Order: sequence, then structure tokens, then C-alpha cells
Amino acid sequence: MQEWIKSYPDYMDWNAEINPAPIYDILDETAKNFPTAPAFNFLGKKWNWQEMQSLSIHMAKGLQRLGAGSGMKIGLFLPNTPYYLIAYHAVARTGATIVNFNPLYSERELTHQIEDSETDLMVTLDLKMLHDKMLKMLSNTRLNQLVICPFVDIVPFPKNLLFKLVKGKELASIPNDDRHISYDTLIDNNGKIDPVEIDPVNDTALLQYTGGTTGVPKGAMLTHQNIYANTLQCAMCMPHAELGNEKMLAVIPFFHVFSMTAAMNLGIKFAAEIIATPRFELEDTIKIINKNKPTLFPAVPAIYTAINNYEGIEKFDLSSLRVCISGGAPLPVEVKKSFEEKTGCSLVEGYGLTESSPVLCVNPVQGDNRAGSIGLPVAQTDIQLRDPDTGKVVAQGERGELCAIGPQVMKGYWANEEATKETFYEGKWLRTGDVATMDEDGYFYIVDRIKDMIITNGYNVYPRNVEEAIYMHPNVEECIVAGLPDDKRGEVVKAWIKLKNNRELTEKDLIAFLEDKISPIEIPKLVEFRESPLPKTMIGKLSRKDIVAEEMAK
Repeated sequence: MQEWIKSYPDYMDWNAEINPAPIYDILDETAKNFPTAPAFNFLGKKWNWQEMQSLSIHMAKGLQRLGAGSGMKIGLFLPNTPYYLIAYHAVARTGATIVNFNPLYSERELTHQIEDSETDLMVTLDLKMLHDKMLKMLSNTRLNQLVICPFVDIVPFPKNLLFKLVKGKELASIPNDDRHISYDTLIDNNGKIDPVEIDPVNDTALLQYTGGTTGVPKGAMLTHQNIYANTLQCAMCMPHAELGNEKMLAVIPFFHVFSMTAAMNLGIKFAAEIIATPRFELEDTIKIINKNKPTLFPAVPAIYTAINNYEGIEKFDLSSLRVCISGGAPLPVEVKKSFEEKTGCSLVEGYGLTESSPVLCVNPVQGDNRAGSIGLPVAQTDIQLRDPDTGKVVAQGERGELCAIGPQVMKGYWANEEATKETFYEGKWLRTGDVATMDEDGYFYIVDRIKDMIITNGYNVYPRNVEEAIYMHPNVEECIVAGLPDDKRGEVVKAWIKLKNNRELTEKDLIAFLEDKISPIEIPKLVEFRESPLPKTMIGKLSRKDIVAEEMAK
């Protein structure tokens, strides 16, 4: 029996029907019902839903002319801009597979993901920081072509003119060759898409890369039905949303699976005005809330913490916020309490992972919202807690690995059958790697992590990946990387290093060495050099567990 059903608020129905559909149906339905409602607000420039749908259809036709269709992988190397939403749904319309790329990735990480995913076409901006990375990928990987979207065209007047004058050096010099296709040329067509048959249950809409439990990046195959279902599951948790009247503040990046569903696709489903920023900046975010009056604001705990601690926060009006969903890391009880006091909103904690599109559980927005709990499973989602050693279901109240089944759970990892088998019990129960308990009312609580994964500012950092980069330095003999608790970031990355005899290395020099090998998020914020060997297990393996225990005992 699903114990949590008895705790569902009146507006929730665990048995709610979710019929399979392509992900772009969400956009088409909203464009049909709210064609002229504000859809996307980027730095003050706005588009309506009819315009966003039309642009996505024309882009899809342009992509078809480039050969896009079933089996093709098309990468998105974009920050939060209208181009992301347009390209995402355009690729889906062609039957090709979207591949999300983090613009902060190092060249090494980009190369691995391009080759592993078999990405041949990439959509990006004409900004140097993005285009110049991709230009190298054209030379060094299987990547064939780039679609170049003009940044200035999405900036409102007079900011567009000022950008050219003040920040013109940030614009890339785009080669005039057949490997660079302009966005304007791509969408210059009649918008009549060639017929495409989509099997929502089986067709992979998105490859979302994650390290899972091993730290080796793998592409979670999320089908159209996975993403469509999770969008509807989230919408069911917020029945009091006023379609066409909400405003969704999107400061977490769409290439992150949490934002993709909880900000972008949920925003589309609600016909909300999506107020997007290319990156999170604390003061700008507070000013946007004060001026633009968003009603919905999904984010990671570190963002809510930063707003709580902003000096002079009482001078700003944050009362427009009604519902904020926290994800990506545990939400401290004090952070929740303080944010709700400052804004008057309902800040609820949810839980999920890349492999589940991502939402599995969420606290009731209205009703019994329990601090410290990840809440109740969303509709049609069944959860079992199992002994990670035996696989047997544990008794109520006991700790066990949280395992889930539902329409949002991925069909497996791309080109990695072994990892897929290891990640599922009985071929269907997704193993999350997180240890949880369930109380007598069906509320779940995460109590431990089987994985060594570090979550900092809502992003996953895999110690092994950071360690491998550090080991590239010729002076390093031993290295352990782990996460330590941090009030602002959730966790902070720390590296313990023993140098080779008679070698020298400073923290500053190490950071400089790592800058082109891993992303800024992965670079250790704390570095400790030790003269003695690092702790090891009985079989001689470096012991992350022991070194963290030493640190916590200080």
C-alpha cells in the first residue's frame, strides 16, 4: 500500500491519468489557448506564446533541411535565453534527440560528451565565451556544424546598441563557411514541417548527462513521455496556479534538469511569463523580484540562503512570490523558515534526480508542508526503501535506499547497458543511491548518501573527475576530493593533496592549472597540502571516508 496517499491534500490524486505525448504538445497547447499572453521576458524584451511556438516550428523546419530526424543528436550550448526554449522544442519536433551541454564545461569535458553522445550539430550564441569553445570542438571532435544565434537580437532597445558599444569585444568573429549556420537563415522558411512520427514512450527526447554513482558521465535517456509526464506531475502539485497569469522567475539554468522541468516546461504548462536571466546574480535577482513581481520561483537552497542574508533585503518588496520549490540539495529548516518570513511565500522542498526527469517527491504547496522532509511522491510514482546490500524492502521507519518507479523514470543510460542494469532493481525500480526513511504518514526524509557525489549550489560534482584533473599535475602524488558541509553552498569541494618528494605547489598555482581541465563549479574551494601520506583502507585504497571523518572531528 502507498502510505503517502492518505496524506495527499484534497487537490492531489495519485491515480491521475497521464496519457503519453510528445514534449512539444505542452508548448502547442499553451500557444493555442494563450497566443498573445506574455511568454518570455529576457532582460525586458518580451515574446508571446504564439511567437515562441512559431519560431520553434520554423527552426524545426530549418533543422530538417540540415538532416535532423530520428537518431540524430543535436546539442544545446546555451544559457537561459529565448533561443533555448525555441531550440529545445524545435529539436523535439524533428524526432532528433536534444543533448544538454553546460556552458561552463572545460574543453576536456565537452570533448567527452560530444563523442560519447555522438552529437553532430550544436546550437550556441555568437558570444566569444561560447562560440570560441565550440570552434575548437569543430576541429577536435566529431562535431560537424554550429547554429549561431545572435545575442544582440534578443536584447531590448537601447541595451542592444549599448552592448555593441560597450561590450562589443565579447562578440565572436563568426567564420563565413558552411560549418557555421546563422539562426536567421535557419528559420527563413515556410514553417511546413515534414511529417514526423513520435513514439512518446520509447523515443528518447533528451540525453541529460550525469555521473550517477560512479562519477563517469553517462547520458540518461529521457523519453518524451518521461519529460511530459514529469511536467504534468509537477503541475498537479500546484492546482491553484492561474493559467496565463503567473510569472516564473528562471535564474537556474535550463540545461540543468531541475530548471528544465520546474522552470521552463512548467512555466510553459502554466502559460506563465518566464522571466529569465542568463546567470544568477544576487542583487539583480532581488531587483527583478521587486520590479517584475514573479509569483513562482524554483531555485536551489544556496540562492534562497543568499537572498536571506542580503544586507538591506527589507528595502525590497518580495511579496509577489507565492510558491517557491527548492531542489538540487537539502533545504535547511532555518533557510526555509527565514525565507518564508521575509517573503510570505510557501517554500517547499522537493526531491529527484536526473534519471527521473527529475522530480520524484515534493511537499504539498498547500497543506502539511514538513520542514526537513522531501515530501510525498508525485502522482503515479511508487517508492520503496530497500536494503542496499540485500535489495529487500525494509520495514516502515527503517533506513533504506530510496528506489522509485513511475512514468518519469528514464529508460536507461545511453550506450551503457551495464550501468543501466546496476541502476535498476528487477529492471524497473530506479536506485537513487540515497538512503531515506518514511514516517507513518508517508513523508520521506533523506538521511544519508550512498554516493560520494558532492552537491554544491545545486550542481553535481563528482570527486573522481576532480581528482583525475588534479593528478594531471606532475607534482601530485596522492589526492582525495570530498564535499564538506557549507551554509551557503550546501557543500563545498575540498582537496587533500600530498606532493611528491622535493616538489612544490601552491594553492594558487593548482587553481590556475585546473582552470582549463574542469569547470569553475568543480574547482576546489579548499585545498590542504599534507606532508604525510593520506589515509588508506586496509587494502591500500585511499579512504575518502576517513579523511572526511578527520575533518568533521576538528
